[in-house]
Amino acid sequence: MFEFCINSHKYSHIHFIGIGGISMSGLAEILLNEGYKVSGSDANNSDIIKRLRSLGADIYINHSNKNINGADLVVYTDAISNDNEELMEAINSNIPVVDRATFLGAIMNNYENSIAVSGTHGKTTTTSMIATILHHSTLDPTILLGGQLTEIGGNIKIGNRDHILTEACEYKGNILKYFPTIAIILNMEEDHLDYFKDIDHIVDNFIDYAKNIQNDGYLVINRDDVNSKKVIKETKAKVITFGIDSKADYCAENVSFTSEGYPKFMLNIRGEYLYPVTLNVMGTHNVYNSLASIATAHVLGIPIETIIDSITKYKGTHRRLEFKGVVNGVKIMDDYAHHPTEIKASLNALKNSNKKHIWCVFQPHTYTRTKLLLKDFGEAFSEADKVIIPDIYAAREKDNGSIHSTNLVDALIENGVDAQYMSSFENIENYLLEHAEEDDIVVTMGAGNVYTIGEKMLENKKKKAI
Repeated sequence: MFEFCINSHKYSHIHFIGIGGISMSGLAEILLNEGYKVSGSDANNSDIIKRLRSLGADIYINHSNKNINGADLVVYTDAISNDNEELMEAINSNIPVVDRATFLGAIMNNYENSIAVSGTHGKTTTTSMIATILHHSTLDPTILLGGQLTEIGGNIKIGNRDHILTEACEYKGNILKYFPTIAIILNMEEDHLDYFKDIDHIVDNFIDYAKNIQNDGYLVINRDDVNSKKVIKETKAKVITFGIDSKADYCAENVSFTSEGYPKFMLNIRGEYLYPVTLNVMGTHNVYNSLASIATAHVLGIPIETIIDSITKYKGTHRRLEFKGVVNGVKIMDDYAHHPTEIKASLNALKNSNKKHIWCVFQPHTYTRTKLLLKDFGEAFSEADKVIIPDIYAAREKDNGSIHSTNLVDALIENGVDAQYMSSFENIENYLLEHAEEDDIVVTMGAGNVYTIGEKMLENKKKKAI
């Protein structure tokens, strides 16, 4: 097992291939804070890269075998292919190489308590909720997020060595490289089917993850998930459950919604204590996320009054049902949802807050996911009044011609959804400006670059005002 002791400085110069990634940048910042020499490369410039440069990192735009000169350890992301010239150069030069997840797991071992948030959906939101609670507590944790959170000023917060909080993605079995003292499993559904064979393979992955937790550690798990019993049965950790429909340690009762679409409920802790909770983020899915966060914070010894007060202060992470602005009376929002379950949850949340039309611009993410979950995608948009589908965002994949956005449009139309294909972002922007009416909502949705449509609409509004 790869080990990395922050204090030892066995390695002095660490190079990150894909340093601009949200997780890679956080790891790089931890090392910069500890006095290591950090270099890296990425395909594009970004605000994250500008920040790392300001902290002393040497960063190259585009990949070259010359970039790793002087490095004695190379860390790479899952998005990096085996024929990447920097990776090949490191291997040929006998420089140790390690993938991002393994490196993160090694970093986590430097902390007395490590909290890892896993699950098919809700990782970033739940990690951000916990981060918000911890931010308002007496603890001073190190936090690694998969998104931007205003409370901590970005995607990372450097704290002490007592606690580290991070997301734990299951893709390629990466969660098996982590050994947290507190592991959260939010849900288990079919996703990443370019790696996993089926739902059984996914559940087995989470079971093995739960087996990694030591006897004195904790598993915080969603009791409403149909596969949770299989995981609970196999772990030796102390189990803390949460849910809405099942009898759980932390249960939400009498869930309802405010006029703004925000959930409120009575928090029942082990059938003994009841507390009223009102959230400032929309959707039933965020009730689950809040329960996981409350349970985790309570395990850490934070007073329940502080927890509830803090979670009501949480107003969302960037790209999670984020309000972007208003154009001609039309509310522009953006959401990272790229799985059918996430889409349903987000659209349902918006429906609770809006009495006019919901326009959804959904950018499918990866050919594999779109093809294998096409039926589920076709049934996920019933709460949207009008849906526009641009081209599939390839991400790490290549187009083999087996699936196209028009296939999704056909599936939506078969399910009675008003849907159309438009390839050009500019055409989509102009179409929305022409057809969306006052008090409508336009939500851009997906894990790619679809958010730029809403941003351009708002930019054009500013230009016209000038």
